[in-house]
Amino acid sequence: MDVVDLQLCWLNPEKNEDLALPAYHSALASGMDIQAALPASLELAPGEIGMIPSGFSVAIAPGYELQVRPRSGLAIKHGITVVNAPGTIDADYRGEVKIGLINLSVRPFTINRGDRVAQLVLAPVCRAAVKVVAELNQTGRQSGGFGHTGR
Repeated sequence: MDVVDLQLCWLNPEKNEDLALPAYHSALASGMDIQAALPASLELAPGEIGMIPSGFSVAIAPGYELQVRPRSGLAIKHGITVVNAPGTIDADYRGEVKIGLINLSVRPFTINRGDRVAQLVLAPVCRAAVKVVAELNQTGRQSGGFGHTGR
């Protein structure tokens, strides 16, 4: 398994001493849990979107991105998910990492300071060289859309 450095800078270290670094919680986990750096509890009403601060910024190695993904327990048990899942943090972004959460349930949900609200997955990035062609090669599927394969 490759290990790539991820530089993290607490934006207000004295205000965030109670928060943990993003962390893997098992030996083979692909995502690091991230905690809410909220100054006070935040209640998300059904259908409401909230921006959850992390309290830090990051420097990501060129050729990588950080993907912001939902935590399965929050999504399945409470209907709380990342609104733009997966969110992307680009290697040249230096602002605060924030998590856009949406409440898809029918009940309000309270997010507290220190709650694990999402996962960060470091992923390699390939860049496309876009080329215009007169026509595309033929496939068995062709233009069949959603559900076309019957699976």
